[in-house]
Formats: sequence, C-alpha cells, structure tokens
Amino acid sequence: MAAVAALAPAPNLSRLLLSGNEAVARAVWESGCKVAAAYPGTPSTEILEALCTYPDIYTEWSVNEKVSMEVALGASMMGARSFCAMKHVGLNVAADPLMTLTLTGTVGGMVIAVADDVGMASSQNEQDSRFYARFAHLPMFEPADSQEAYDMVHAAFELSEQHQVPVFVRMTARICHVKCVTQVGERVAHEPAGFVKNAERWVMVPAHAKRRIPLMFERDAVLREVSEHSPLNVLEPGKDRRVGFVTSGPAYMHVREAFPDAPVLKLGMSNPLPLNMIKALAAMVDTLVVVEEVEPVVETEIRAAGIAVHGKDILPKIGELAPEVLTPAINRLLNNEPAPPPVAAPAVFPRPPTLCASCPHMGIYYTLSQLKNIIVAGDIGCYTLGAGHPWNALDTTICMGAAVTVAHGMDKGRGAVDKNKKILAVMGDSTFMHMGMQGLLDATYNNSNITFLLLDNGTVGMTGGQNTPANGLDIRGNPAPRIDFRKLVEALGVKPERVREVDPYEMPKLFKVIREETKIEEVSVILAYRPCVLTDEFKAARAYHVDDDKCTGCGNCIDVGCPAIHVTHREKVVKPSGKEVDLAFVRIDPIACTGCGMCLQPCAPDAIMQVAGPRVVAMLRPV
Repeated sequence: MAAVAALAPAPNLSRLLLSGNEAVARAVWESGCKVAAAYPGTPSTEILEALCTYPDIYTEWSVNEKVSMEVALGASMMGARSFCAMKHVGLNVAADPLMTLTLTGTVGGMVIAVADDVGMASSQNEQDSRFYARFAHLPMFEPADSQEAYDMVHAAFELSEQHQVPVFVRMTARICHVKCVTQVGERVAHEPAGFVKNAERWVMVPAHAKRRIPLMFERDAVLREVSEHSPLNVLEPGKDRRVGFVTSGPAYMHVREAFPDAPVLKLGMSNPLPLNMIKALAAMVDTLVVVEEVEPVVETEIRAAGIAVHGKDILPKIGELAPEVLTPAINRLLNNEPAPPPVAAPAVFPRPPTLCASCPHMGIYYTLSQLKNIIVAGDIGCYTLGAGHPWNALDTTICMGAAVTVAHGMDKGRGAVDKNKKILAVMGDSTFMHMGMQGLLDATYNNSNITFLLLDNGTVGMTGGQNTPANGLDIRGNPAPRIDFRKLVEALGVKPERVREVDPYEMPKLFKVIREETKIEEVSVILAYRPCVLTDEFKAARAYHVDDDKCTGCGNCIDVGCPAIHVTHREKVVKPSGKEVDLAFVRIDPIACTGCGMCLQPCAPDAIMQVAGPRVVAMLRPV
C-alpha cells in the first residue's frame, strides 16, 4: 500500500483541522520523539498512519502490541523520546512488559496512547483502560477533544521525563475520529542522552525488582501531589449548586452540553486522582455525581475516600453517556423520581456488516458452510464476518490468535459425542503473525488433530489495509522482507506434506483439499492466498452478469454471500412431488462486481457469464 499523504503543513501554518488521532501524531512529532511503534486496531489505527508521514521519526507497524511497547521502552532506555499506540484490547497483549516497566521506569519520555472503544463499534468487549493505569501505578491523561489530545501529549512527554515514568493518554473512539480546529507548533529536536548501564534497574530479577517496588510507591505520592496542582485538572464553579459533576474525556462535553450552569471538576490527569479537588467540589454542591465512561473507576475511589457520590447507581454501565442519556437520569435524581421501565428500541431496517465483493474469504466460508460434521474455531479480523449470514460458518471467536489454541483444546477435550467431528481453525495472516504462531507451535508440539486454514490476503484488512510482513512493504510503503508462510509453518513443526496451498477462488479444489486434510489425524495447514480487494495488489477482471432466460432461481449464487448479487424477485413453485420451493431470481451489479467468478461455480444452470469487452470502472462524479 502506498503511504498516505503527508499531514505536515507549511511552516507558517499554525491551525489545522485534525482528528484526535491526527492531533496525537502531530504532538508526538513536535515533541522530538525518535521512535514510534504500534499495531493497527480501530479506533487507534490512524495515529501511526499519520505519524509515518512526518520526517525525522522512525515509525513501524509492530507484529503486536507487546512488541510495540517493548520497542518504545528500548528506545527510551537509550534516552530517546518514544511512543506506542494501541486499542484497549491491545493493551491486554502488552500487559506483560507494562507491569515491569512501571518498576524500571523510563529515561527518555515515553507516552502510551490507548484508545478505548466505548460503545463497541468494532471490538469484542468494552473494557476500561483506566484500570491499567491504576494497576500499573502510572499517570493517565484524558483529553476531551483534538486540541486537548495535542496539548496532553506534549505534557505527557514532559511529565514522563521529569519523573522517569511512562504516561498513558487515554483516547476513546469519539475523540479519535472527530475533527476540530487545533492550534499546533513546530518540531523541537530531542537528542538521546545514551544508554547508562545499571543492572539493578534494567535487569528485573526478583532481587532487583524488590528494591524497585518501594520507589514506585514513592513515585505514587509525588504524582498525586502533581495531580492536585496540575493545570489539566480544572474546577469550574458554575452557578447551579444543586448538583456537581466529576468527569473526564468526552463525558465532560456531554455534561457541559446537558448542564451548562453546573459546577464541574474536569479531570485531565485522572490518575492519580486529585482527591482534595474532589472534596472541594463536594463541599460546594448539594449532590455530587461522577459521569465516566464506562466503569465506576473514579466513583469507587471517591467512595473509598468517604465522599458521598452518585454514579453508576443512576447512570448506565455501558456505552456513551450522551445528553439524552444523562439529562433524564440527573433530572430523576434531583426530583426523586424512580427510573422508568426500559423502552424497547424502535425497529430499524437491519444492515449487517458483510464482506466486500470478491473478498477471498467468501470462497472459504461458502465451502465451510457446505461441509458437515465439523467445528470451526474463528478469530479476529474481516473473516470474523463468516459467523454471519449466509455462511454461519464460525462456531467460536474469542480474541486475536485464539483460533488454533481453542481448536487444539477442543481436540484434547472431545468426548464420545464429538469423537468423529472434524475440528478446523481459521485465521488471517496478520493475526497469525500477531499472536497465532505460538498456538500453532503448541498444537504441533502436543500432537493435535486439527486443520488450520491460514487466510493470507496480504494486509491488515479489518483496519484499512495496513502493510504487514506478509506483503513485503513497510509502514511507509517501502520494500521490506516478505514472509514465506510455507517455510514458517514448517519451522513451527508442520510436516511439509501437510502444508497445502489453494486459491480460495477455486472452490471445488478448496472443498477437495479441506475434505482430504480433515481426514488426516495430525496438524495440517491449508494456505489460502488471494490479495484483499482493497489493496493495490488486487486486479479486477471483467464483471459478470446473469442471463435471465437461463436463471432457474435456484439461489446457489446467493449462498456465496457476495454483496454485488441482488435478488430482483422471489417466487414460490410447487414441484411435481408436491413440495413447495422458494425461488430467488438475481442480478449482478456491474459496478460492484470485480470479476472473481466465485458465483459462477455453484450456478447449476450456467446462467452467469462475463460481460463482453474490457472492464469499465465507473467513477463518481466530482461534487
């Protein structure tokens, strides 16, 4: 993939329209950061995509979040300013180094941006990363818009270097993607001081770690005092003293919109918590309410300090706390009204997510849907959509890299009921490199009886087509070594004869290979390669169309799941046997179709054929 256009403005430009992600990237660059690493994950992806367009900074797509944090830590040890970014579930992957680097501390300023997906727009859970800041005894900043994201990254680097501690900047999906005018500056170079050998600090054997823990607690006390006097924590007195709010991040914007005259303590530095400021707010209002997304993190700490407060007893424990949620809850509290019974959401026309036209994953899932007596363990990525209509081909999805290990556990845990079932694992190429290789090694080492389908589309498709070791390009689109998956899986213990390569567009051959490999009672790997249709490597062919005179309405092509196929009308017919059959007659959108030919293969009456002449790509009219 080609690198995105540079965001760096002309030297005299000082105001830019930036998303929160772009603002973070700009501030990281301006702060003189030397090394930045991340693994793509919505809603954090665009931070590194923007940052890689700036000069004088090393950026990389790491193979996972643990690696990105360790890369940033290594740079910090050299005295360089460093940065890593991830989404909330990625922080789980990076938790191992995190819980040790809180003891070692840092040298060069190190900032960790973590993006929480409040409302779960594209994630398997809604965890609250503020717990990690408390768990790891690390300061956390919480911006409410792009300008604050920019300002807080600058402040985070300064705080990090002053106290030799990594600093979290907690983003949420709303801040990451909403744009606002942001006042920016220019880059200030920061020269690394160099590595200073100190085994008692950097070699975390138990004897050394024990001596670092008291230093961490001493740092806690210092940082709490910093928080009490930080300009990032602002007490806004307000006029209406009936209720006061403690809040942070986008929730602050919701509070201000819903209750513009109320006293508010806006937490920009939310850990350590400035309890004295909270006590001051509590003393000036009749009722204190914590508005936080999503867990009662601050509320619990305030209650533990003996301060009367409301929070999740009146507010939802999931999702964004928008004014339409906040206002009625606070009004009920002030007027002593009981909460109303839940109201059913109005029915809306369903628009489920689906795979792109010509996506190679469709051939995989159509084939799997035709197989019987199998269990399919899935994973995280575009291919997770195989769990939906019309394929219904996945039985599990847990977290990145879990497909092979879950399948292995199923094999070892099967009883008489499942004795003859075939167990398959499905995983994409970037997920395999992220956290799946260890699972395959475990399966081969422990003599598992599973079949592993490795879906190689040459990109991180789910997050927008970022480059990976699978396509031979780095983050800037420059040539890089390209991984050989056959050699890799053989190195992980798979026998050479048990590695098969298939084209997912050739579904009859795919069906045959899957049938053959699932009969083998050992680990086998099927490598299915076709480039993602959204990458430059994909080349479209001539579109297909349906011959209405030949179409019998069998509907086999619909089962492939291609969004370019549309049902024009349905009919019910009664066969001579008396059985009623539903027929579905279709057309193929010539603009959406890219000529993969998958729909052609299950078409019983051969009613699908290619459009004559060269492919014509329609262009949208300029606005």
